[in-house]
Amino acid sequence: MNKAIFLDRDGVINIDKSYVYKIDDFEFVEGLMKALKHFQDLGYLLIVVTNQSGIGRGYYTINDFKKLTHWMLEEFKREKIDIKKVFFCPHSPEERCECRKPQPGMIKEAAKEFDIELKNSWMIGDKESDIEAALSAGIKNTILIGDMDTKAKFKVKSILDTISIIKK
Repeated sequence: MNKAIFLDRDGVINIDKSYVYKIDDFEFVEGLMKALKHFQDLGYLLIVVTNQSGIGRGYYTINDFKKLTHWMLEEFKREKIDIKKVFFCPHSPEERCECRKPQPGMIKEAAKEFDIELKNSWMIGDKESDIEAALSAGIKNTILIGDMDTKAKFKVKSILDTISIIKK
């Protein structure tokens, strides 16, 4: 079985500017590439799990999201970083779907598709809903980036801080 690092997008991969769907508005967080290379070198699959309620709310389209995602993945490839897949929930919170975090749907789908052993995997998020989704799915190794109260195992200030936590 594989082990994975599950990453939220907005606030973890890119600076959260509220409903980011344009390439011009997308800005990678400082230290991201170094952290992802570290995880990859340790043998982790890299998987993105992101709520994109802006689609369900009509702020942008699935095609807008796919265009930005394609661009983002190409930027990662340039850095020799292999994101296995981007799982996303396009629903608004009112739709009460199984894929929107804090529900574990996207994580469970990824685990099945990539034969991932969740107990040996990690979730890195910036909201408590990321941590709750991970815990519900069976991921005990959780990291919250930020300064809020959390059920996460670890709390850090930046993605670079995760390198000193995830070492094997």
